[in-house]
Amino acid sequence: MNHHIQKLKSEIEQERSRLLSHPVYHQISDLDSLKNFTETHVFAVWDFMSLLKSLQIALTSVSIPWMPVGSAETRYLINEIVLGEECDVDEDGNRMSHFELYLKSMHQMGANTKPIYSLIKSILAGQPIDEAINKSSLNPNVEQFLHFTFEIAKHAAPHVKASVFTFGREDLIPSMFMKFLEEMHSEHPDKVSTFKYYIERHIEVDGDHHSHLAINMVSELCGDDESKWKDAAEAAKKALEMRYLLWDAIVNTKIESEVAL
Repeated sequence: MNHHIQKLKSEIEQERSRLLSHPVYHQISDLDSLKNFTETHVFAVWDFMSLLKSLQIALTSVSIPWMPVGSAETRYLINEIVLGEECDVDEDGNRMSHFELYLKSMHQMGANTKPIYSLIKSILAGQPIDEAINKSSLNPNVEQFLHFTFEIAKHAAPHVKASVFTFGREDLIPSMFMKFLEEMHSEHPDKVSTFKYYIERHIEVDGDHHSHLAINMVSELCGDDESKWKDAAEAAKKALEMRYLLWDAIVNTKIESEVAL
C-alpha cells in the first residue's frame, strides 16, 4: 500500500474508532429504531451522490464540446464508481441508484420518507441547496452535516473532495449491526429484506471494489505533494466528525420520541 495512504489512515484512526463506538449502534434494537435510523441516514446516502457527481464534474468532461480532462486513469476511476453507484441493481435485477434502493427499503419497512422528499422537492422547485437546507426544519446536526458536504462538493479542490469521499464518508458497519440485521430479517423478512440487500450490496461493492478505486483516485490526485496529503487527512477527519454529529442526531431523535411517549 502507498505509504501516504498508510499515513493518512493512521492519522484518522482515532476519529474512525470513535465513530465505530458511537452509541447509535447499540440503540438499533427493533424495527422502530431501525426506521428511526434510516430516516436520518438517508440524507447521508443522498448527499453522498452529490459529492460523487462533483468529483465526476471535476475530473472528467461533462460539457459540450467534449475535451479530455486530467489523466485517463482518474477519469476511469471516477466513472467506474459513478456507474456502480448510479446504476446498480436491486434484489430483483432492476436498475437503480443506491439512493433509490435505499428509499425502496424505507418504503418497505414503513419508514418516514417525507423529510427527504420535501428537501428534494424544494431543490427541484429552484431553491438553492443551502437555503433549502436552512428551511427544512431538520435536526441542526443533520443541517450541519449537509452544509459541510455541499461546501466540499461545491468549493473544495479535487484531492480534498476525493479524500472526503474515500475516507471521511466510509459507511462504518460494525459486526454487531450485521448480527442485529440478520435477526431482524428472520423476524420481519417482509419489512427489511430490501434494507438487508442494500447493506450487503454496499459491503460487496462499495466496501471492496469501489474502496480500492477510490483509494487509487486519492493517490493519483495527491501524488507526491505533501501539502495535498495534509489537506486530504484534515478533510477526512472533519468529515468523520460530521458523521459523528449525524449519528448524534439519530440518538437524540430516538430519545425525544421516547420522552414524548
